[in-house]
Amino acid sequence: MKSNLFVTAFLLFASLCWSQEYDISGIVTDASGLGLPGVNIVVKGSTKGTSSDFDGKFELNKVPNGSTLVFSSIGYTSVEYKVTKTEKITITLQEDTKSLDEVVVIGYGTQKRKEVTGAVSVVDAKTLDALKPIKVEQALQGTVAGVNVTTRSGAPGADLDIRIRGIATNGENRPTVIIDGYVGELGLLNPNDIETITILKDAQAAIYGTIGANGIVLITTKSGKRNAKASFVYNTYMGFQETSRELPLLNATEYALLLNESYANGGQPLPYPNVTGLGQGTNWQREVFSRGVPVTNHDFTVSGGSEKMNYSLSGSHLDQEGIVGQNKSGFLRNTARLALGADLTDKLKLQTNIIYTYFNRKTLNENGLGSVLFNALNTPATLTPFDSNGDFTLVPSTAGLGNEIINPLAQIANTYNNFDFKKLNGTVGLDYKLTTDFKLSGRIGFNTSNSRGKSFAKQVNYGGKVFDVVRSSVTQSNVNDNDYSFDLYGTYAKVLNEKHNIVATAGTTIFKQWGNGLFATGFDVPNNSWQFADISLTTGIVDIKPNSSYEYDERRLSYFGRLQYDYAGKYLFSAIIRRDASTKFGPDNRVGYFPSFTAGWNISDENFFPKTEKFNALKLRLSYGTVGNDQIPNNGYLSLLTGEATYVFDGSIVNGTAIGQLPNPNLKWEEAQKFDIGLDAKFFNDKLEVVTDYFIDTRKDLLIPNIPVSGITGVTAPGGAAPTINAGTVRNSGFELALTYKDQLSEKASFSIGYNVTFLKNKVLEVNNGTQFIEGGAFGVGQPAPSRMEVGMPIGYFFGYKTDGLFQNQAEVDAHPSQVALGANAVPGDIRFVDINGDGVIDTRDRTNIGDPIPDAVMGFNVQFNYGNFDFSAYTFASVGNDMVRNYERTLSDANRLNYVLDRWTGEGTSNTVPRVTTGATSNNVFSDYFVEDASYIRIQNIQLGYSIPSSVLGKTGLTKVRMYAAVNNLYTFTKYRGFDPGASSGAPIGGGIDFGFYPVPRMYMLGLNVNF
Repeated sequence: MKSNLFVTAFLLFASLCWSQEYDISGIVTDASGLGLPGVNIVVKGSTKGTSSDFDGKFELNKVPNGSTLVFSSIGYTSVEYKVTKTEKITITLQEDTKSLDEVVVIGYGTQKRKEVTGAVSVVDAKTLDALKPIKVEQALQGTVAGVNVTTRSGAPGADLDIRIRGIATNGENRPTVIIDGYVGELGLLNPNDIETITILKDAQAAIYGTIGANGIVLITTKSGKRNAKASFVYNTYMGFQETSRELPLLNATEYALLLNESYANGGQPLPYPNVTGLGQGTNWQREVFSRGVPVTNHDFTVSGGSEKMNYSLSGSHLDQEGIVGQNKSGFLRNTARLALGADLTDKLKLQTNIIYTYFNRKTLNENGLGSVLFNALNTPATLTPFDSNGDFTLVPSTAGLGNEIINPLAQIANTYNNFDFKKLNGTVGLDYKLTTDFKLSGRIGFNTSNSRGKSFAKQVNYGGKVFDVVRSSVTQSNVNDNDYSFDLYGTYAKVLNEKHNIVATAGTTIFKQWGNGLFATGFDVPNNSWQFADISLTTGIVDIKPNSSYEYDERRLSYFGRLQYDYAGKYLFSAIIRRDASTKFGPDNRVGYFPSFTAGWNISDENFFPKTEKFNALKLRLSYGTVGNDQIPNNGYLSLLTGEATYVFDGSIVNGTAIGQLPNPNLKWEEAQKFDIGLDAKFFNDKLEVVTDYFIDTRKDLLIPNIPVSGITGVTAPGGAAPTINAGTVRNSGFELALTYKDQLSEKASFSIGYNVTFLKNKVLEVNNGTQFIEGGAFGVGQPAPSRMEVGMPIGYFFGYKTDGLFQNQAEVDAHPSQVALGANAVPGDIRFVDINGDGVIDTRDRTNIGDPIPDAVMGFNVQFNYGNFDFSAYTFASVGNDMVRNYERTLSDANRLNYVLDRWTGEGTSNTVPRVTTGATSNNVFSDYFVEDASYIRIQNIQLGYSIPSSVLGKTGLTKVRMYAAVNNLYTFTKYRGFDPGASSGAPIGGGIDFGFYPVPRMYMLGLNVNF
């Protein structure tokens, strides 16, 4: 009887436990701690459920014990939670990267990533947040295959150059930037305002016709979320900067001893008979470079939305001083942005985005003979910054020091300039859904900017140098640039028989660009002071023409169409045609047509494709088309009075104007024929993604200047020039590979690794200007141009003498062809040049290809790791095979040198690389591969470690996220190149790799804070 009672009681207790129900409530948030509205919460295996409210809160009653709740929302990874008691819980949903990556912006529309048939790369906001770039362009270096970013200078606010798949033209190579549908400037944006950066690298850019040949960078800015309460985000970082590199120069004692040897070899008296007591002397780099230079950034965003509206309002402030000259080379940028989206009716939607940018920049003389860093490298260490009177020391004007080397500290102190820039730009668009399948879109984009510049040349005496200013002056400028675009296009999307997917887009674009500039100079500034530097206060009279101005007005009318078709998402096809008419060209070449075709095959959707965990997806892509480049000087087909002339009127000489460049009415835009074949694959449950592309980009009808014409036409007069014609062809071909591996190691730990590499080959196919080459760049003083664009060679290759070590004795000199044509007879210890043409004489006909600045390969390697509330990221970039010309050393006997000259030749067998030093005549300084160095490098671009305070700690503070981090930008560069920056370039296609002492990119240490509430 007792046993039966026990069994009955046990069964009753078990039944009660099984049938027990609990009330569950809580909140669903995203990774940043913000409440997520509209999240579906369902009891697994039943129809019982609810959804989160406007604040992400939910409540679900009578949930059976042991059941599982499933939390799901579009764009987020689903989460399951097992119910064991009544409680209030917090569920955090992570963004589903696969879902987020589904839609890609492709110009005048979007496309699912699976259906993309072109070569497209995307950089998201997370990457921008990790890199913390001062300028957006910096975030593309090493993160995107096929893209190379070079710095013109490390000075605050300096321009950066983006090259997509190489240098294709001797003209403008920068890609076109489209911000939310209108043409804009990438470098003026606040990086934290950007949601995604999409890069169109192949013929898919044909939808933009004449402006797409250099590639298209599509920017999508952030907007608020619908059905979300107002969220506030504050980001700030503060840091300090220092130079990333100092060059090893000779100290005072080393300099004096070497100079004595040089003078002795030249048969001259020793300049330093007694070197005792000279010691280390002045380290001019340390005098010029500042440490602990501040940089600060603040930006604030408020965003949110209701059921029919979303908004985002942001502002930012950046203040960066320079590591050279500090506030004399500073950059300040303020931005404000308003984005608004609204459903005006069920069919009519409004989207606006307005951005205001202001920046102020001050600059120093850079990257040229006589620049600040050039002087810091060449001024002797035996000189002191100040003399006994406390004035700046004058660098002697002796033959051994030339007339351009001056005290760099005096140069900084006497530099005065200021540049203010204001810009308002944005877009206003309407979308109207006429039918279920057809949508009509209209958009107006605009840019209006004003810039004012002022520079003051103080009356100063540097001791008989070319930089002496006998008469003070102030130069002022005022420039207004404007443009607007109007897009009207329709999109038809239809699915037939559940298999045939059709999207057709057709429309028109009107683009107008106009502006003016005014430049004037006034002489004799009162009190010789920056404080009074204004033209209205100057009183000086001059005979020259100190004023100039310009005005322009260009327009473009375009029609475009695109047809996209796929069969069951398996077989993909797209065709694009665009017609552009531009006022930049003459009547006979005003209209151009730009067609392209792309196709794809999702092989993994075929029945024969093996469905395994190891091999998940495979897609083949193919594209071919023609795109244009109209970024050429305006009015080249017309004859304009832009030259200078002197006339005689009534017996008096009068300065006037004359015809400038001779016109060419047949000018037309450059055309790029782009071919691409790509393969996309995924492995190991989509953890590993592989993207490969092989491409050929052939740029035709390049503009070739200085076509030989008769001098009687006046082309040699000031302001005159020979005509420009379309007569050049350049081909870039290469291979891209991008690998991404992501994995979730545990509930707390996850990581992502990315690697990309681009191999590139550049070749000039045509230069029809009579000489078959174009020269560019500069080396030394009075030497021939060192760079060329020539058939059969890479564009901008270095043209000079090839060396073969040093002469070790007189017998070697006697046995070698004469080098006297280069400036002097050779003697032991001099450089031995190669007789390229074998005619027994070394002269200008022996110049040849001695390197080029185009890298053979560029690559990036990036790592992100998360564990609990800690996050870590590291970004690196490498360039292999690029050469640079060492031109920052003035080839004068008394200039300072880098310490590698201590390994110079001093007798037979002592050196076969560094020639002897002498004040006598020598040909060692002619342009040769002795001055060309391998500038390959690996750079650690960014390392960042962050910590997010747990939401449980934040409690009821109202804060949803607090993250602190420490970061270092430009941590270290591994290279054998002797100069400041192996990754720098002037940006010129011909002559860009010549180093006059590039301002180094600073190393930046930062502490930052992200707060959401």
